[in-house]
Amino acid sequence: MRTGKLVVAMVLGFASLAMTATAPAQSDTTGKVSLESKTVAVGVGVSWGDGMLTYRGKQHKFSVEGLSVIDLGVSKVSATGEVSDLKKLEDFAGTYAAAGAGAAVGGGAGVVALTNQNGVKMKLQATAQGVRLTAAGAGLTIKPKN
Repeated sequence: MRTGKLVVAMVLGFASLAMTATAPAQSDTTGKVSLESKTVAVGVGVSWGDGMLTYRGKQHKFSVEGLSVIDLGVSKVSATGEVSDLKKLEDFAGTYAAAGAGAAVGGGAGVVALTNQNGVKMKLQATAQGVRLTAAGAGLTIKPKN
């Protein structure tokens, strides 16, 4: 009788492990973001534009202001990146600031790491070669669009 219970327990244990192994390893607190500037002010380098957040399988439009382009002569900027520590969609909106001194270090050239007031982290990388991004002095502001 004891052997039968042990076998049943082992079978249930292996079944549980098999289900865990096939479950997707996707986090509910991460997303993908892409944005495109509409204007880069000459001499100032501050741009604004529109973006798209892909979060939990859905796409959400947003507007962005205050992304600073360090390189002169750039008229349009596109960037892509990752969002993390996003517990609910409403936490994505807000003002993002550089995640700290040397935030781009470790992310590679052209990567800017930002965090907003809700603790949401975003890493952006310009899609054009050689373009360097940073948050403007007042930060990068993201607002949802309807």
